[in-house]
Amino acid sequence: MSTVVVVRKGESCVIAADSLTTYGSTKLSSSYNRNRSKILKMKENYIGIVGSSAHNNVLRHILKNYPDVISLKGIEEIFDSYLKLHPILKEKYFVNTNEGKDEQTEYESSQIEALVANQHGIFGMFSWREVFEYERFWAIGSGREFALGAMFAVYDRLPSAEEIAIAGVSAGAEFDDSSALPYTIHSVKLKKHHE
Repeated sequence: MSTVVVVRKGESCVIAADSLTTYGSTKLSSSYNRNRSKILKMKENYIGIVGSSAHNNVLRHILKNYPDVISLKGIEEIFDSYLKLHPILKEKYFVNTNEGKDEQTEYESSQIEALVANQHGIFGMFSWREVFEYERFWAIGSGREFALGAMFAVYDRLPSAEEIAIAGVSAGAEFDDSSALPYTIHSVKLKKHHE
């Protein structure tokens, strides 16, 4: 799957991701994949995606063709954007919203999990349109547990959000068999008035 992390420290927000794509037991490493970044840029926003490799193509296409639908300035704006995107995902991109025939869920799944870093903070978007804002750091993907542990261990000791993010994504790549280096990393300066 992947390791994607976001970190907020001082005046910086950072997002980082590994570069390995897998198809079952087949690996597509960065040396074979020209489009290896799992982080998409939309204006001042960076969006890191995990899950199906098709998500990357779908979100790139959405960002290009539906830019007015998406606002990532905070929890409410992200949630509202996700609500607007859900019917587009179903009707235009054929997202399978069924979690399983025997499984009963309260909501249809949008199937996409992502982390966002921008001048407003660091956020998580999850498949049932849950949106969270994080104070310090978070990780998603199959390497998340290793990344969370590493970032927890170094957060108070390392001076920069970038160093903490590198520790997290590197731990995911080291111990998760669906994540690998090199990593991609982006940094954004927080707005001064952000609370």
